[in-house]
Amino acid sequence: MMSLGIASTMMACLKSRSHIAVWITFLLSLWHSAESGKLLVVPQDGSHWLSMEMVIEKLAQRGHEIVVLIPENNLLMRTSEHFIVKTHSVPYSQEELDQFYRSIGEAVFDDSPFLEKIFEMHTNISRNSGIFASICRNLLYDKELVTFLQQSKFDAMFSDPVLPCGPILAEYLSLPTVYFLRGLPCSLDYQAAQCPVPLSYIPQMFTSFSDHMSFTERVKNFLVTPLDLYICSLFFENHEHLASEFLQRKTTVLELFSKTSIWLLRYDFVFEYPRPVMPNMFYIGGINCAQKKPLSKVT
Repeated sequence: MMSLGIASTMMACLKSRSHIAVWITFLLSLWHSAESGKLLVVPQDGSHWLSMEMVIEKLAQRGHEIVVLIPENNLLMRTSEHFIVKTHSVPYSQEELDQFYRSIGEAVFDDSPFLEKIFEMHTNISRNSGIFASICRNLLYDKELVTFLQQSKFDAMFSDPVLPCGPILAEYLSLPTVYFLRGLPCSLDYQAAQCPVPLSYIPQMFTSFSDHMSFTERVKNFLVTPLDLYICSLFFENHEHLASEFLQRKTTVLELFSKTSIWLLRYDFVFEYPRPVMPNMFYIGGINCAQKKPLSKVT
C-alpha cells in the first residue's frame, strides 16, 4: 500500500502538478543520463486534456523537451509556447467533431428505461470506438510523422490511455510508458497491473454497489460480470484489430497495458474503495483541483 510520503503528496491538492512533474522527472533520469529528457505525449481530447496540459507545462518548465501529438481537428487541444506540437490528419471536419461530442453529452443525461439504455449504449460504444480507432489509424499510418518519431529518440511516452492509441505507438517505438488516467473500462488498468480484484468486494460497472455488499449483492455483482466484459471488448475491439495489423502480430489491449512502466491514477484516494495496488501505481487525485483564491472567512 501507499507510504506516508505518497499519501501526503496526494493530500497536497494545489501542489499536485509539481509532484507529478517530480515523478516523471525522476523516471526520465533513469532512462536518460542528462538532466533533462525528451518526452513524447499522446493525449486524449476533451476534459482529459485539461489536467494533462498543466502537467506538460510544468515538465517543460523543468527543462524537458516535450513533443505533443494532436489531431488537426479537435475539441480543446491547441498549440503552446511551452512544447512542440505535431498534428496529424483526421477523417472528419471540425463541425462533425463538434456534433459528435454534443451527442456524447446528450447520451450521458438520457433517462431511457434500463433495457433501452443498454441497447443505446451498445450502439454508441460501437460508433464511438470506430471513430476513435479511425483517428488512431490516421496517426499510425502517417509515414512522415512516424518516421520523425522514430528518429527523435524519445526517452519515454506520457499518455492518457483511455483509448489505447498511445500504448500501440509506444510498443512500436519501444518506449517506456507513464500513463496518466482517471480509469479504464472494466478496471483494465488494475487487470493489466495484476492487482487482486475479488468480485465479492470490488463492485462491477452498472451495479451502484459499495465495497460492503450483502450476499445477494455479491451474487448480482458476479452475474453482471459477463456484461461488463462484453462492453469492454466492444469498447476496445477496433483498437485490438488495429494494433494487430499495425504491429504485424496478434496482440490484445490487455497485453499492451501490461507493459506499463508507471500508472499515475487521477483518483482521490479518499473517495475510492480501499484496494491493493501494485508498486508502480500512484494515486494523484489533487491534480484535478484548480488553483483558486482562498475561501472567504465569512460564512
